[in-house]
Amino acid sequence: MEKVDIIIKTKHMYTLEGEGVGYLSDYGVAIDRGKIKAVLPVSELKKNYEAEKFIDASDKVLLPGFIDGHMHTGHGVLRGVAQDISNWMMEGMAPFEAQRSIEAKDSGSRLAIAEAVLNGTTTIGDDGSDIAGSCDFIQKIGVRGNVSVRIRDALMKTYKAGELYIFDDNYGEKTLNECLDIFSKYHDIDSGRIKIRFGPQGPDFVSLKMLKKVKKLSKERNTKIHMHLQQGSRETKQMTGRYGVRSIPWLDEIGYFDEDFIGIHLTDALEEEVKIVAGRKASMILCSSSIGIIDGIVPPAKIFQDAGGIVGLGSDQALGNNCHNIINEMKLTAILNKVKYEDPEVMPAWKVLRMATIENAKALGIDKITGSIKEGKYADLILVDLNQASLAPLYTKPMRNFIPNLVYSARGNEVDTVIVAGKIIVENKAPKTFDMNEILQEVQGHADVIGERATAQFNEINGKNAVYMRENKL
Repeated sequence: MEKVDIIIKTKHMYTLEGEGVGYLSDYGVAIDRGKIKAVLPVSELKKNYEAEKFIDASDKVLLPGFIDGHMHTGHGVLRGVAQDISNWMMEGMAPFEAQRSIEAKDSGSRLAIAEAVLNGTTTIGDDGSDIAGSCDFIQKIGVRGNVSVRIRDALMKTYKAGELYIFDDNYGEKTLNECLDIFSKYHDIDSGRIKIRFGPQGPDFVSLKMLKKVKKLSKERNTKIHMHLQQGSRETKQMTGRYGVRSIPWLDEIGYFDEDFIGIHLTDALEEEVKIVAGRKASMILCSSSIGIIDGIVPPAKIFQDAGGIVGLGSDQALGNNCHNIINEMKLTAILNKVKYEDPEVMPAWKVLRMATIENAKALGIDKITGSIKEGKYADLILVDLNQASLAPLYTKPMRNFIPNLVYSARGNEVDTVIVAGKIIVENKAPKTFDMNEILQEVQGHADVIGERATAQFNEINGKNAVYMRENKL
């Protein structure tokens, strides 16, 4: 009998292998040295393997861990300050972000990552600048990271309506060097648990010269480009004002789209533009709740998929979406697309579950190591507790209802156990590698300081939330 680190026995397993959800009954997994050693019927597993730790998950469902394809975790410290307003960036975010220190940003990152992990996320797709603190926390707690480092030439300042961003070569090089430094320090550490991606912020924020340089350097380092794409009228005005053409045709003309390009949002991309990106084998990350709240738009993920492209899900940031919970993203992706197309069969539950797991892994280029339950892949797994009102009752005949209930009814608190690379980081719904109370106390302290310092500018801008405050509506 072969000894392994962990055996998990379960009545219900969804491997996400194949074209569907890969359901198996009375199966289990053997985990050794961080990887899935075997996926077998429970009877065979007991005959062939002996484990240091045995988990009887008969009252739980075993799934691959969720993957969050796009996050701005540093905004976790600013949760809830920019909702229900038209000018989200300038009226909502600006006065608070101006007072956010690096320490506060790192505190927000820890909050966002911890929240995501407790809700079943095993891969954190962070994106931003000054991101070393996020990388350190990802490394410390044992979660998987797919982190993109922001690169931009556009100077950080308040621009007037219609004013073109000012490109500065020195500033661009500074952000590129930060990306290269982070890449050198964190890429592929801990047996590849953290991947670093090049993150040009968007075609409107980055010069042609820098975009070409980023493309060359990313190819040399065998990594991907992760970039916001066609984020609405603001981006379109910048691109047409500077180049006389919209983002996607312009990027296609310079040969930017390929299998190593990950496009974020495509908020108001035209149908023919979506087909261009998908046709070049690039991937798309869809952030349904964030774009829904910020822009009132349902991005063209269905068109992208129909054109043969791969779409994964992301939670974006707590300034827009308000939470880092991929179950929430699955639910809103399914519902908003049904409403958009006036078709209840669009984006069924099984499909959005794939977008949260194996399709997301494909989009990020990590499907060889994670995203499904398969021998040889890393043991990035979650156990979902069936003894919850939101998941009851459970039907197995004449149909199984767990996946519809997971997508449309679950809240995230149903996640009982989170395992990454064979390491248990959440057990019995309690974190084992971080202190949630400490994180909450720390982030509240930073929020108190930010709020005090942001008050004058908040009132001066006099946006919708300032009006709501005067009217006692917040």
